Amino acid sequence: MSFLEVTWTDPATGARGHLVIDRLVRGVSSGGLRMRAGCTLDEVRGLAEGMTAKEALNYEPGARYVPLGGAKGGIDFDPYDPRAKEVLTAYLYAMSPYIERFWTMGEDLGLRQATIDEAIEKIGLQSSIQAVYPLLDNEEHAKKRLAEAFRTTVDGVSLDELVGGYGVAEAALAGIEHLKLSNPTAFVQGFGSMGGATARYLARAGVKVVGLADVHGVVANPDGLDVETLLLSRDSHGAIDRTRLRPQDRQLDRDTWLDVEADVLVPAATSYAIHAGNAHAVKAKLVVEAANMPISADASIAALVIPDVIANSATNSWWWWTLFGDVEPTAESAFAKISTTMRRLVAKVVDQPSPRKAAQELAAAALEQIDERF
Repeated sequence: MSFLEVTWTDPATGARGHLVIDRLVRGVSSGGLRMRAGCTLDEVRGLAEGMTAKEALNYEPGARYVPLGGAKGGIDFDPYDPRAKEVLTAYLYAMSPYIERFWTMGEDLGLRQATIDEAIEKIGLQSSIQAVYPLLDNEEHAKKRLAEAFRTTVDGVSLDELVGGYGVAEAALAGIEHLKLSNPTAFVQGFGSMGGATARYLARAGVKVVGLADVHGVVANPDGLDVETLLLSRDSHGAIDRTRLRPQDRQLDRDTWLDVEADVLVPAATSYAIHAGNAHAVKAKLVVEAANMPISADASIAALVIPDVIANSATNSWWWWTLFGDVEPTAESAFAKISTTMRRLVAKVVDQPSPRKAAQELAAAALEQIDERF
C-alpha cells in the first residue's frame, strides 16, 4: 500500500490532480509531476511505485546520495490548454505542505522544469526539491552546484534536458551490443526532453534514426533523419518544425508510428502507448522504455525490453548525484556517471528471462540494504 494518496479538484476548471507518495526514506520521497488529459490515480500510483524502484536501483553504499522514497504527481488536464499554467499553479498550491516537507518533484510528461519553477516561486515556496535540503551536509554549496549544472548547455541544449535521454541512449547501446545488431536503426516516439536527447545521442553513436513521432504525426526517412537540426528547432512541447524537413523526409499520420521499420524502438511519450491492441505491430528487436510505463501489462512483445525503471532513471539520479556531490556540475562528469551506471544495470538484466522482473528483484534487494542502514 502507498504511504499517502491525495486527490484534488480545481474549483475553476474541474481538473483533477493526484499525488501518491509510495514510500519515504529518511522522511523524503522523489518523483516528477506530469500533466496530460486522462491522467488517473491508478496511473500515478503505478508511477510512484516505479519511482521507488528507480531510486533503489541507483543505491551505492559508498555514495553521498542515498536513494529517496518514490512518489509521483499527475494532473488530468491538457498541457496545451491556455489555462494550463493556472491549473498547475493551483495544484502546486494545494500540494505545498507536501512539497515543503515530503515530496521532491520536477518535470515530467507535459510539463517543463522552467514552468514548474515559475509556479513554485509564485506560490512562495523555495524550490520544488526543498524537502531534501535538511538531508544535505552543506545546503548552500549543494544548491550552488545544482544551479551551475542547470546553467550548463551542450551544443545548444541545457544539460538538465539531456541527461535523461543520454541515459536511455546508453541503455539502448548496451542492448544493441548485447544483441550484436549490425548497422542498427532506431525509431523514437516522442521528441521532448527524453526523446530528443535519446535521438541525439543514438545518432551521435552511429545509430541511424529513421523515424520520429510527435503530437502532430510521424516523420521518417529510411536513410536517417537530420536529428540535430530537428532537435534544435523543436518547440517547447517537443513538436517538430516541419519546415526544417528535407525533401526526402516523409510525413506520416500519427497512428503509423509502429509501421516504420527499425531495429530499436524507443517509446518516449505517453504511458500505455503499446498495449494488447497494437503490440503485434512491434517489429523491433529491442524496445527501450524511455517513457514511464509505455507498455501495458496485457501487451505481449517478442523483443528484448529494457524496462523504464532502468532506462529512464538518469534524470532523477542526476539531480541527486549533483546535489549531494557525487558528480561535478559538468556534462563530462554527468555523462560518465550515467554511462557507467546504465551499462552496469543493463548488464544485470538483459540475460534474464524477464528483464523487468530482474530489475524489480534488484530494486527489492537494494531496498533491503537501505532499510538495514536506516
